Amino acid sequence: MADDLKDTIQQNAQGPRQASVDGVSVQQHSLPDQIAADKYLAAKKAAATNPAKAFTRVKIVPPGAV
Repeated sequence: MADDLKDTIQQNAQGPRQASVDGVSVQQHSLPDQIAADKYLAAKKAAATNPAKAFTRVKIVPPGAV
C-alpha cells in the first residue's frame, strides 16, 4: 500500500492541482496533506509491526514529591 500511495503522490505532484471541464471542477488534496497522510500511514504501519514501540515511557511523579 505504501508503494501505491508513493506512486499516487508522485502522479499528483506532476499533474494539475485543479481542473475544470464543462462546468465540472475537480480539486486534489494539497501536496502537504498527501505527505502528512503518507507519514501517518508509515507510522501506523511501523507501530503495527512492533506494538512495543507504540508506547512511550513516562516517569510519573506525584504532586508535592521532589
